[in-house]
Amino acid sequence: MFVKQNKTHKGILLTYTIGYREDGKVKHKNVETLGYLDDLKKVYDDPIKHFKDLAKQKSNDEINELTIKNLNTKTIDENSVTKNLGYFIIKKIYKELGISNLLKEKQKNLKIDFKLDDVLSMLVNMRILKPGSKKDAYDNSNILFDKIDFSLDDVYKCLTYLNPLQQEIQKTIWENTKDKYNRDTSKTYYDCTNYYFEIEYNDEDIFERDEKGEVILDKDGLPIIKQKGSRKRGPEKNRRPDPIIEMGLLMDASCIPLSYNLFPGNESEKLSLVPQFNKIKNDFNLGRTIVVADRGLNTSDNIIKIAGTSLEDALKHNGYVYGQSVRGADDEFKSWVLSGDYRTDIIKDDDGNEIVFKHKSRIYPKKMYVTRDDKGKTKTGNKKREYILVDQKQMVYYSQKYADKQKRDREMIIKKANDLISHPELYTRATSYGVAGYVNNLKFVKGTGEVADASNISLNIERIKEEEKYDGYYSIVTSEENLTDIEIRNIYRGLSKIEETFKVTKSGLEARPVWVSRADHIESHFLTCFIALVIIRLLEIKLNNKYSFKKIIETIRNYTSNHVEHNVYLQGFRNDVIKDIENVFSIDLSKKFLTLSQIKNFF
Repeated sequence: MFVKQNKTHKGILLTYTIGYREDGKVKHKNVETLGYLDDLKKVYDDPIKHFKDLAKQKSNDEINELTIKNLNTKTIDENSVTKNLGYFIIKKIYKELGISNLLKEKQKNLKIDFKLDDVLSMLVNMRILKPGSKKDAYDNSNILFDKIDFSLDDVYKCLTYLNPLQQEIQKTIWENTKDKYNRDTSKTYYDCTNYYFEIEYNDEDIFERDEKGEVILDKDGLPIIKQKGSRKRGPEKNRRPDPIIEMGLLMDASCIPLSYNLFPGNESEKLSLVPQFNKIKNDFNLGRTIVVADRGLNTSDNIIKIAGTSLEDALKHNGYVYGQSVRGADDEFKSWVLSGDYRTDIIKDDDGNEIVFKHKSRIYPKKMYVTRDDKGKTKTGNKKREYILVDQKQMVYYSQKYADKQKRDREMIIKKANDLISHPELYTRATSYGVAGYVNNLKFVKGTGEVADASNISLNIERIKEEEKYDGYYSIVTSEENLTDIEIRNIYRGLSKIEETFKVTKSGLEARPVWVSRADHIESHFLTCFIALVIIRLLEIKLNNKYSFKKIIETIRNYTSNHVEHNVYLQGFRNDVIKDIENVFSIDLSKKFLTLSQIKNFF
């Protein structure tokens, strides 16, 4: 702290002043006014020397107290809310998607006194910033700089209006991003996941009825379903008993979501691929693409309906790269896997480390059985199942890492199977899920699910030995006969991005639990999640894929702004992501203090 002589129109004003450094520049702050020099000379022989000596005697605590006293010009405002400033990036990309123009056009035909786009924009922003229920989003929307001039009831009404616009919104996003982001659809990735609902019962189907209210039957005497109940019990990876909804997600080769579709939890995911793919291919006017999916989607119908029945046909249509179960394959395929003739190459993993790639491939006439009904069952008729032969490139490789994992997983199952054998009274059909196949003669009481007769149960040693043969082997099949084994592997590994995307929606964006119950509101909930997902993926690309999804979301959430006084706001967060955002959007985010007008310019 030093004595500063400030020239004013009344004379020289003495002040105690502190110096500090900000943004590499030395700045000064007056912390106490001492008086005008002419007036002070009437009291002190040498005022400047007098106050310099006093300054030397003051402790650091006294100096800090003066500084704080000078800064504390106002008391704390109990109603002040920390605003989020980072979401201006979300809004910039949201604008690029073209949704606002679409909704403004649609709203012309609606008699509502709120703007659809304002509500949807708020829901998308809050899904990224502070995910929760629609009520939570509305209640916490005061963290936004946007003016919220709609009610909570309007939010729920908006969900109803958005539902029939889902497909159009997805198409609009595609049209406004395909060229700007050079979206690559030479390969498309498809996978399914499920979202559970903590409800006791399945949603009921709504049936077609005649004028008398009687249910209308089809030619087979079955009720005609007008609308399927969406939340149904079905296979859930964590084996939860709750009703679930399944989502099929299609992504392009750049890992940007193309489209999504929801279907009831009791329906087979194997039936979801072709309808969604064909619709998007037509609506988006896509060219030839290679569909990449895991082994759960590897069915004859999915191959034939997407890629055709011959190489010539496939070239006119689309291709596929699917995972292939080794243990679930036929005897001829298993024999080929174990027959040797592998070659070894040194390749690099995702981290740039060299690994041994032991592999082989062949082109093989694969039997394709057709056709499935609407319940996913193969139509066999009274004769043997008919099939056609389709040339297919089959590649198998060996991974010691994968072998070790399979061995560890099996050892855990065997341990549980042995415990079941020793203590059958502790297990039921539900709690023995996953280990029943490792126990011989295991039966359950119908109704209670208890183990029926434990006198003759034993460990299935033959199954264990059979499985051990194929530890470490992984197979991929494709229509693309000219692809090398390494190319096939690399294309298939892109599926990990869609699995990562599902994790992001469930954790980072907290798509579950779903806090709405009406079918149309559920659909619109996932629409907001989809839009938020697209925005973050596009931001990843803008930042040259330098940062993870998690890092980007954390940065946006942490870039907050606090009201100081008048129209001045204080920012206190900065990291490498913010610095790169500055470069991408040509904007200066380095200032600690911003006026409200400057902040509005960001938006």
